[in-house]
Amino acid sequence: MVHYSARARNTDRALAAIADPTRRAIVDRLARGPARISDVAADFPMTLTGFCKHVRILERAGLVRRKRRGRENTLRLQPEPLRDVAEWVLQYREFWTARLDRLEQFFADRRAATNLKGE
Repeated sequence: MVHYSARARNTDRALAAIADPTRRAIVDRLARGPARISDVAADFPMTLTGFCKHVRILERAGLVRRKRRGRENTLRLQPEPLRDVAEWVLQYREFWTARLDRLEQFFADRRAATNLKGE
């Protein structure tokens, strides 16, 4: 049986949350600074109720924090879960860099072989 760490579960939640383009757009907007929920929602062609469902998913993933002051709700980006996502993705950078280096070498060898035949 596979046991996942709390960090892996958090990364899973963050990846699931940002898989949706609307939620990525919300994250992008909040990266510029905190904003009232109604101001952020105004940029999206959906009901406030539908928008709030997206915000709740981002909150559960730990990506957004909502602060209530009276009737006003302010959203703030919590980028820490994105750091875990970035670290996970970067694990594969070395893999893809090595693959692309081999592909580049393949084509360089092929060009060299073609040039030798042409001489």
